[in-house]
Amino acid sequence: MSWILILGFALAVFFMLMFFLSKFVDHMKMEQNLQIESFKETLIDKDNPVGLTGDELEKMKQQQAEAQAHLREVISKIPVIQKDGKFQVDMDAVRKQKESATMPNGSAKQKD
Repeated sequence: MSWILILGFALAVFFMLMFFLSKFVDHMKMEQNLQIESFKETLIDKDNPVGLTGDELEKMKQQQAEAQAHLREVISKIPVIQKDGKFQVDMDAVRKQKESATMPNGSAKQKD
C-alpha cells in the first residue's frame, strides 16, 4: 500500500517538473526569439538527404541521370557471354577490340 503512495508522489513531482520545464522553454523561446524545429521537420527526406534547395536538387538529379546514362552506355560496350548460366566478360572479344584499337590498319604483327 505504501508503494502506491510513493508512486503517486513521484508521478506528481515528475509532472510538476515537466510543467516547469515547458514554461521555462516557452519563456526562453520568447526571450531569445528562438524557433525550435519540430522533430518531423528534421527528418531526412529520402529524395533530398543533404538538404539541398530546389534548384540544386534538380541539378543534382540531372547530373545523376546523365551519369547513369553514360554508365549504361559504357557497360553496353563490354562484350559478354553466358557460361554455365552466368554472364562473363568475353576475353577473346576484348583482346580483338584492343588489337583493333592499337592497330587501326592491321599492318602490325601480333606478339605470341
